[in-house]
Amino acid sequence: MNISSILFYAIAAFILGAGVLAVTSVKIFRAAIWLLFSLIGIAALYFWMQVEFIAAIQIVVYVGGIVVLIIFSIFLTQHSGKEMNSPAVGKKLVSAMAALFGMAFVANLIAHYEGFTYPSSKPFNPNVSAIGTQMLSTTSHGFILPFEVVSMLLLAAMVGCIVIAMRPKNDIENSSVHNNQTN
Repeated sequence: MNISSILFYAIAAFILGAGVLAVTSVKIFRAAIWLLFSLIGIAALYFWMQVEFIAAIQIVVYVGGIVVLIIFSIFLTQHSGKEMNSPAVGKKLVSAMAALFGMAFVANLIAHYEGFTYPSSKPFNPNVSAIGTQMLSTTSHGFILPFEVVSMLLLAAMVGCIVIAMRPKNDIENSSVHNNQTN
C-alpha cells in the first residue's frame, strides 16, 4: 500500500467518523460542527483527487455558506445548548436497516469489482479557466443551470436564516411549549 492509498483511507475515515458523529450527536450545535468537519473532509478528498477548483467550491458554498447559516440559525433560535429529542424506536430500527442494506450493497459492489473504465480518451483538464468557460456556457455541454441552482440554494438558506431570526421571542417560546405538551 502506498502513501496515496493511506491518505485516501485516512480522509475517508475522517469523513465517515465526522458524519456518524453529526448524525448521532444529541446537541444540535455539536451536530452542526461535526457536519462542518465532514464537509471539510470532502473538500480534502477533492484536493487529494487534484481537483482544486471543486474543493474550493466545496469550501466556499457548503462550509462557508450553508453550514455557517445553519450555525447562525441555531444561535438565533436560542436552542443552541439544548438537547434534541431522541427519535422513536421504529425510526432507529429503519435507520439501522437502511445502513446495513447500504453496507451490504457496497460490499457486493466491491466483491464484483472489475475496474473502472474511462468513457473517453480525452485527458481530464482541471484548468480553472476551462472550467469557468464550461460552467457559464449556454451550449448543450454548459453548466449554467447548476450554477444558478447553487446560487438559489444559497439565497434560500439566507432567507431561511432571516425568517428564523425575525420570529418574535414569544412565538418561539409558545412553539416550544406547544411541542413539549404534544410530546
